Amino acid sequence: MVSFMINDPIQRVVILGGGTAGWMAAAMMAERYRDRNLHIELVESPDVPTVGVGEATVPGLRQLHRNLRVSEAEFIRATGATFKLGIEFENWRCQGHKFFHPFADFGTKIAGQSFYHCWVKQRLEGRGSSLDHYSVAVQMARAGRFSQPDIDATSPLARYNYAYHFDASLYARFLQAYAEARGVVHRRANVAAVELNSDNGYVQALTLKEGGRISGDLFIDCSGFRSLILGQTLGVPFDSWADMLPCDRAVVVQTENTEGLTPYTRSIAREAGWQWRIPLEQRCGNGYVYSSRYIDDEQAERDLLSSLREAPITEPRKLSFEAGMRRDFWRHNCVALGLASGFIEPLESTSISLIQTGMEKLMQFIPDLRIQPENIDEANRLNQQEYERVRDFILLHYIASDRSDTPFWRSFRDRPVPEPLREKMANYDRDGSLVLHEQESFHEANWMAMYNGFGRLPGQCPPSVVSLDADKLEQVMIRMKELVAEAASCAPSHSEFLAQVYDSA
Repeated sequence: MVSFMINDPIQRVVILGGGTAGWMAAAMMAERYRDRNLHIELVESPDVPTVGVGEATVPGLRQLHRNLRVSEAEFIRATGATFKLGIEFENWRCQGHKFFHPFADFGTKIAGQSFYHCWVKQRLEGRGSSLDHYSVAVQMARAGRFSQPDIDATSPLARYNYAYHFDASLYARFLQAYAEARGVVHRRANVAAVELNSDNGYVQALTLKEGGRISGDLFIDCSGFRSLILGQTLGVPFDSWADMLPCDRAVVVQTENTEGLTPYTRSIAREAGWQWRIPLEQRCGNGYVYSSRYIDDEQAERDLLSSLREAPITEPRKLSFEAGMRRDFWRHNCVALGLASGFIEPLESTSISLIQTGMEKLMQFIPDLRIQPENIDEANRLNQQEYERVRDFILLHYIASDRSDTPFWRSFRDRPVPEPLREKMANYDRDGSLVLHEQESFHEANWMAMYNGFGRLPGQCPPSVVSLDADKLEQVMIRMKELVAEAASCAPSHSEFLAQVYDSA
């Protein structure tokens, strides 16, 4: 059999592993290359369960569904989904304190100046309201309301984004049905070995324990933490970030949902980590993410169960992980996605997004379905930057906290802080500058929400804002706050909006 040569066009794609990562890769490849004679085969072990706890997302998933030409209502009904306007953080700055991170900007420009700098000017002068009052998304979330943004609205105040909560197992099945309907072949089998080409080190085939082999030109490794092809076979090392992000365990459980359908995720800081609550249509997902250095598994489970106000409907399940990433996510003709590529704790719900953007990088750099070594280098550079930018945003949540009540929280005083994050924080503290770099997943409004939530206020604002008339500025800000409140009050309750979606079948 003739092996795949570097300059040959890709004709056969083999995806190792199912779950969200594998089936998202299959669906995206099937749609992008629907007019090409491309054979796509997904191999899934019947003996290896998927992690299946990625139940919250960021807004980029909406673009994925548009690219796949998937109806939002169809997706919601198939996955038990609810809407997500952002995340409410409880006890992160200090015990008893709450703040909200929305998928939206705050306010609008005033006299051509940044709203945020105008707001900072007011706060430095002892005037104005909290930042939350200038976001329709935050005000809707606080009131338990939801409405889709009006794409024809002329006011920037009406522009906001949203994401979803859903059942991860149902979502994988949804993507599977989509991919199989477009010709993706699904094979249930266990991999015994990975065959490499002795001349160039490229992957040739997967040998199956049940007998036979599956050859391919491009291999997508979605084998989870095992990283069977990229890590174990091709030997791409794993760079740990445990010295910065020490959480390495999670205990998860599903409960009844009797507290209502909040259109946001709750993140509650705890003694040795943090806890999530994700409301779905028929149930809630709950989990405690923690560091095993500061609490043992049994105590973490007890703490989680004792905090729940709703009855569990599943047995608690424990997961182990390590923050970090493979040094490359693309080596030769193998690309790793999801846990096989890296993992950053789920604090801002980026795991599914990183699968999506990883696939987008792959397809961007094989426009003619040919693998070019220089493209691999550039894709790896961009992927590493993206992971590091997300890591830094997550790390900010810990190092900006005022908490020092437990050894876990005190430990962040001595943990290393990457220089790009130090630079961002220093620029912000000086004059409110919001420095962003290439491959940022989180933008100015996201950083604003975090800095504000943790009580950080710049020492000054730009001269062009300082010169604004304080009384006139205050009147504009008051009117803006009123408009935001009016817009939010017009939205139906989240439950009412969802009922319309589920009843529209």
